[in-house]
Parts: sequence; C-alpha cells; structure tokens
Amino acid sequence: MTLLAMTLPIALLGFLHAVSWPWLILATLVTALTLGYVSAPILAWTVFGGILALGLFSWPWVLAYAAVMTVFNLPKLRRALVSAPVMKTMKALKFLPVISETERTALTAGTVWIDGELFSGKPDWNRTLNEPYPDLTDEERAFIDGPCEEVCRMTDDWKVFQERDLPENVWQYLKDHGFFGLIIPKEYGGKGFSASMNSAVVQKLSSRSGVLGITVMVPNSLGPAELLTHYGTPAQKDHYLPRLANGTDIPCFALTEPDAGSDAGGMSANGEIFERDGEFWVRLNWDKRYITLAAISTVLGLAFRLRDPQNHLGKGENCGITCALIPSDTEGIVLGKRHDPLGVPFYNCPTEGHNVEVKLDDVVIGGRAGIGQGWRMLMECLAAGRGISLPASGAASAKMMARIGGAYTAVRKQFGLPIGKFEGIEEALARVGGKAYILEAARRTTCGGLDGGAKPAVVTAIAKYNFTELARECVNDTMDILGGKAISMGPRNPIAHAYMATPISITVEGANILTRTLIIFGQGAIRCHPYAWDEVVAVEKNDSAAFDKAFFGHVGHVVRNLSRSVVLSCTRGMFASAPVTGPAAQYYRKLSWASASFATMADMAMAMLGGDLKRREALTGRFADVFSNLYLGNAVLRRFEAEGRKKEDLPYLHYAMQHCLAEIQKGFDGIFRNFSVPVVGWFFRYPIGFWSRMNSMGTGPGDKTMQQVAQAMQVPGEQRDRMTTGMYIPTALDETVGQMEHALKLCTDADTIQKRIREAVKKKQLQKKAPALMQADALRLGIITSADADLMARAEEARHAVVAVDSFTLEEYAERGLEPTVPMGLRRLEDAPKKAGAKPEAESKVESAGESEGDSEAKASTEETSDSKSDGDAA
Repeated sequence: MTLLAMTLPIALLGFLHAVSWPWLILATLVTALTLGYVSAPILAWTVFGGILALGLFSWPWVLAYAAVMTVFNLPKLRRALVSAPVMKTMKALKFLPVISETERTALTAGTVWIDGELFSGKPDWNRTLNEPYPDLTDEERAFIDGPCEEVCRMTDDWKVFQERDLPENVWQYLKDHGFFGLIIPKEYGGKGFSASMNSAVVQKLSSRSGVLGITVMVPNSLGPAELLTHYGTPAQKDHYLPRLANGTDIPCFALTEPDAGSDAGGMSANGEIFERDGEFWVRLNWDKRYITLAAISTVLGLAFRLRDPQNHLGKGENCGITCALIPSDTEGIVLGKRHDPLGVPFYNCPTEGHNVEVKLDDVVIGGRAGIGQGWRMLMECLAAGRGISLPASGAASAKMMARIGGAYTAVRKQFGLPIGKFEGIEEALARVGGKAYILEAARRTTCGGLDGGAKPAVVTAIAKYNFTELARECVNDTMDILGGKAISMGPRNPIAHAYMATPISITVEGANILTRTLIIFGQGAIRCHPYAWDEVVAVEKNDSAAFDKAFFGHVGHVVRNLSRSVVLSCTRGMFASAPVTGPAAQYYRKLSWASASFATMADMAMAMLGGDLKRREALTGRFADVFSNLYLGNAVLRRFEAEGRKKEDLPYLHYAMQHCLAEIQKGFDGIFRNFSVPVVGWFFRYPIGFWSRMNSMGTGPGDKTMQQVAQAMQVPGEQRDRMTTGMYIPTALDETVGQMEHALKLCTDADTIQKRIREAVKKKQLQKKAPALMQADALRLGIITSADADLMARAEEARHAVVAVDSFTLEEYAERGLEPTVPMGLRRLEDAPKKAGAKPEAESKVESAGESEGDSEAKASTEETSDSKSDGDAA
C-alpha cells in the first residue's frame, strides 16, 4: 500500500506529460466530478491539485499552491486567515438575512425530519423507507367504526346547510362521546389519541359533512386544549381539561385581527397589567375576527401583547405576546355574531373585548412562566398541528371525489356509452384518483412522523399547502365530470358543499400564497439546510470557530451536490442508489437526481441573492414547488412499499410519481428562466435551461397510465374500497352516495348481460333495435334469463336515480333565498360598543364588507326529476 502511494503520483505525472490537452481536460473533469460525488475530504482535493500543478506549472507556482493549501488544511490557520475575514465581510455587507425575534421563534419551532434528507442533495432512502407508517390501534379502530360511523349517520349535510347548524342531538353526541377531547390525555378524561387517529377522525367526519369535520377539528387543533396540555399549570389542567374533554366547556382561540392576518405577530390586541388590592390584574382590549366557535364558546383563548407600564413584574414594559384563557361570560367580552364564510354554516365569528379585567395569574396559560411565551407556544403547536387537521379534510375531499366521480362516470351514459369510457372524462377522473393516492400517502407518512415524535414545521407547511391545493383541483375536476348535476343545489348534489367550502381551507393556518412563497422554502432554506442556520448563528455571535466549521462544511456540501447534479443529470439518475428493486427503483433514482439539483440551486440562490432572496417570492415559490413534490414523491414511494407493492396498484404509483416529477421539472424550468443574476442568470436561462428541457425529469402521466387509473376507479371491489378507505360511505338508498354505490354495482353486473346481447347482435342472432326492444327479443330467444332482464331493469332504474337532480317550486325557491332582516356582518353605529379610539363608521363598514352573521333559517323541499337530458353532462 505504501509502495502504491509512492508510485501513483509518479505515474500520474507521467500521464500528464504524455496525454494530449483534450484528454487531459476530460480526465481532470472526470476526476473532479468523482471527488465531488463521493464527498472527498479537502486533503484529497489538495493532492489532486498538487499533481496537476506539478505536471502543468513551474516550481514557483507549485510552491505558491502548496502554501495556500497548507492554510486550508490547518484548521487554526484557516480560521485566522480565511474564516474570520470572510465572516466579518459577510456581516459588514449584511449578506445574511436579518432575522427578527418573531422570525427566529418561528424558525426554531419544531424539528427537522426527512425534510432535511430531501434538502441535503443526497437523501438516505433507507432512513425514509424505515420511517413509521403506523396503522390505528384496536381501540382507535373501534372508535372509527363505532361513534364516528354513528355520528356520520346522524348528520344530514343538506339539512345542516338549511338549518345553518348541526342538529342538537349531534352536538350532544359529540360531547357525550368525547369528540372534543381527542388530543386531551386520558388522565384528564380525554381520548389521548395519536396524530394518526386524530387525522382519521377528522377525515371520516369531513367525508360526511365539512361542517361536522370543522366543528370537531378546531377544538382538537391549535387552541386551549393543546396549549394547556403542553404549557398549562397543574391547576389550569385540572380545572379546564376535563371540562373541555366532556364538552362542558366549548373553546375557541382568538388570534386573527383585521390588521393582523398572515402577519399574526403584528397583532394589536393588548393587555395592561395593573395592581388592585395587592394582586396583579390585566386589562384587555381586542378586536378579533374569523374565530371558529367563538359565538357559542364558554372559554375564550386569546393571543395578545402584554404591557407592564409600572414594571410590576420586573420584566420591563413590553412583556411580549402572551396567551390567556378567559371565561366567555366575563364582563366586556362581546360575542354572539357570526361571519358567513361562503354560506358554509360552521361557527366562524368575530369577537371584541373592551376593558376586560381579569386576574393575571388566573388567565395566563402557564402562569407567570407563560408571560411573553405566547408566540413560541403558538409556533411550536402549529409546527405539528398544521400537518393534521387540514390535510385530513383535504384527503377526505380528494378521496370522496374519487369515489363519487368513479361511480358516476360508470353509471352515467351518453351516446349509448358510460361517460367513463370517453378519454376526456378519463383524463379528468385519473387526475382525481392519482392526486387522492398522493394525498393519502402523504397523510399517513406525515402522521407517522408526528406519532414518532417529530414536529417538522416545514413538512407540515408542505402538507397544509399541497393538501388544500390538490383537494381543490380534485373538487374542480369532479365538478366538471358531474356537469349539471354538480351545479344543481339540493340533497341529490353530493359535491356542491365541498366546492363551496374549498376556498376556506386555502386561507386558514397560513394563507396558501404566504405558505408557498414565504414558509416552505423561506423557512426550509434556513431550517432544513445542514449548514445555513449554523452560519447565521455564528455570524450573529461573532464565533469564528463555529463559522469556520459551518462555512467550509457548506463549501463541501455545494461541491458534492454540484457534482452529483451534473453526474445524475448526464446519466438520468442511473448512478444513484435505490433501496428497492422493481418498478419503484427508477423513481428513487430520479428523486435523488432532483434532490441534488434542488440543493445545488438552493445554494446558488442563497449565495447570489443573499438576504434579498426572501423578497424574491415568485422564485421562492418555485423552489417550494420542487421541495413539496420531493416530499410528496417520497410519501408515494413509502406508501407503495408499506402496502406490499401490489401489482394492481402500479398504475397509481406510476401516475402519482410521474405527476410529482413533472411538477418538479416545471419548478426547475421556472427557476432557470427567472434566475435574474447578472452574467450567471444568462447561463441558467439559456444553456442550463435548454439542457433541462431537453433532459426532462418528467413530463407527466401518459395516456395509457391515465386510462388504467380511470378504469380502476370505476370498478367496484377491494381496490376501489382500499383507495377510498376511511370515508363514510352510506348504504341507504335514499342518500345520493348510497344510490351511486348501489347503481355502480347493478350497472357493473348488468354490463356483463349487455355484453351478451351485443355479442348476439354481432353473430346475427339479434337484430339491432332500440335497447328495450333488443332486451325483449333477447329474453324471448333465451339469450338472457328473466332474472337477467330484472337485473337490467333495476340497473336502469338505479341509473336514472343517480342522474336525477333537485328542483323547487317558485315559492320554495323564494323561501330558500330570503335575505336576513339585518345586513350580516355590518357594524351599525347604534349597536357598536363605544370605545376609545374607535374607527369611523365608514372605515369600519369597509373593513367588515363580506363578513356576515347568519340568523335566519331556510327550508326547502325537493321535487324529483329524472330527465337525463337536462342535467348538462357532456362526454
């Protein structure tokens, strides 16, 4: 070995002198890419460079090279001569972004999970493949199959919309069976369910009624129960948690304000500490809106800025954002109004507080230790909670659209054929099925991570954004598929309410535009990057040793990922390793390629744009798209393995992965086209952009895959049930979805009989006539039996029931359209509470335009029509 080490450099020198320049350049590039690809240490690079210098340059240059590389190879010397000056220069030029305390709290909330692997440029697929993918326990399954199933059966979504509330018996059932205490520990009377179970409950209830899902979702997400569980004092937990668990107390949490929506840190709600009778009190004032359950709450959680002008607590005047829990009947609290969010009748309300005086130690969550900790509490809870509730409702929407769309396209006929046989319908239907597969994969994967102890703030932001966006796309496609039936309101319309409610989920827990352009990549670039956060902290602390370690680690990270990106791009990912064999292996390799390119471009953007990057929101949004689909693709592969690599699921796997890769490619194309940096921008826009388009990672699912997915969605059986598992599927024939399921089964069976009739026509055994006449002739000639004829008649009857839509008399319709007696959401001068600094009436009216409270009930009866020509469907 020693002899080899001595002779190899001599041999390489001989090679350098003998080889021609073109081959020398090629050999140098290959060697450099190899060293970078395998993450060779700096010593290996030094030796490589030394050999080149000896072969190409004179001794003075070789000695100069040796001197420079000595500095880089000796850590103490490098810190003094290189790292310290670089750190001071970066600080002087304000190259790194200035991070406020609010941003710092958000950045440090939660943990880094497999998002760190995806950001690394070299994901460890064995780790991601072994991440938890838990199923429900027997206890949890019993709750899903028992109370969840029953409350869904009790809820009629059409009546909920007509009566503008859940029925009283449903409210009582939710309280009696612990639906408001899903996340409360068992020792306080709650269920103590896992994240997976919380998600499963919300998903099932949402599949029946969005209002039902929201009503249960909110008390079990960011709010009093979660805050008390994690941060409450023993006395607060003992008092409130049992009451919240059994529904004695109905909670709400007031955060959003007219001037503090996405910028929740800019809230104006305030509290001022004062002393009375030897005790500290706080005087609170607030104006909050969009607060779910507020109007019927008995206990109100509040986020506000706490001030201590007299410094009673010794912490200075500004104590920071604080969270409190206040009985809703406290004097000065204004409740009792509702907004009207697109007509969806869940309790979404404004609330105000005017000089509300409460004892400080009684209301602050966590007691004195919780003062000024409110923002940290909220961000830490949101880091996990954002990955549960809204993703669950999004998955429910997508899966129900897949279930309904598949049944309807198989049953509905035009031009003598089920519309699901037409490619235009297949294309839209496959989009629904493929995205539903993606979302269920990501739901299970995300909840598995949360149950495993992770609190990945970036992953849950990815989940919230993508679940709500993909669910919206699924609903829109299903609206197109159902055509006229989808736009005719009434109890026979199974998707209109989902369509109405879809924009609501887009706006909450971080509006989607904000989540995509600022949080996913803006937070991910700092939090998930292996070195960026350490560099920021080192510069702030002026710690040259820490900066040296982070900075040169970052340099090595860039060199490795640039090398991997080039090699994997040239080989289309073939050099990347995969943890499995078979059809999924190609997708692991392509995700490795995408991860290396993503990490390289992320570092390029941070290096060349510096602190200006967070203002380049269109660019960061495209990075977020790539990052999101890396995560979704990983989740799809995890699901395929966890479910046993079923052969019949391959169309879903191919569709989902080809969709994710196409979205990744689309994101990269946008990044290259808009990487507006002098000189370098031209290089990315033209040579690199051209190569990227010619060597695409993915162009989307092909027609064959699309048809396979669409046809699978129209066949009743185990696979269709498995793809829509966790949904409430009614069996009653007086319910639309139940009718669809019944008709699908009958029409599928009847199609086999119809096939015999068509074959008889081909064989000249039957004369082609109108369908009813051919059926009569087939029965007379014994081609079909009387049982077959009866089945076909029942199938036809079921088909007509499915395509039927609701209609109303003029009087009924007028009653449904009654306007409230008082304009909803309009603040009137005569009933608005008087307070100091109140806004002028005109300004107040402008701010509250579109916010409404529903105080009237509308009733409607329906009249059936089965005229299939009027439902607006087209193939």
